[in-house]
Amino acid sequence: MASKRRFQAVVIGVSSGGVQALKKLLGGLPADFPLPVLIVQHISPEAGSGMAKLLDDLCAIRVKEADEQDRLEPATVYLAPPNYHLLVERGGVLALSADPPVSYARPSVDVLFETAAGVYRRGLIGMVLTGANWDGARGVQFVKQKGGVVIVQHPADADTPQMPQAALAAVEADYVVPLAEMPELLRQLAEARAAARGSEAGLHG
Repeated sequence: MASKRRFQAVVIGVSSGGVQALKKLLGGLPADFPLPVLIVQHISPEAGSGMAKLLDDLCAIRVKEADEQDRLEPATVYLAPPNYHLLVERGGVLALSADPPVSYARPSVDVLFETAAGVYRRGLIGMVLTGANWDGARGVQFVKQKGGVVIVQHPADADTPQMPQAALAAVEADYVVPLAEMPELLRQLAEARAAARGSEAGLHG
């Protein structure tokens, strides 16, 4: 059962309609949300870092643009910079890459999901939100292959349904829910992880 797992990180892929979707999703997370959150939002290569500041100003949880060699911390959201792939390396350290686009995108959802799944395996939650292409479909396959949990925004609820539809065609998602339900779902999954840690501490105390 997903609720019995100890999750370590959340990865999110989003494209068209993403700014509004992220305002709602991240705006529903508390300042002490116990997991790091990594996001690839398809964005113009010429875009600056204003999106991270906008979301940080609006949300209780901390939001920043990811930097090379950032070490993942709980209660922090890391946004892929424009025109760079965001990767997770062993030990929960971030890397940025200017390698060619994947699924016609840089940053690519697939790249983030594949590298994070390799590090966190069953401890990873992968989420695909509104978007206009199929980036993320291969990524959710990696997440499932490594034993992680996949959450997909219900296509009927998405501003642009193609990315959720492609993800659902690629795997059997663990949860298919409207955006409004996602913050509470994430809180429940994270709390189950925190409770499991507390039980272990009691056993070894």
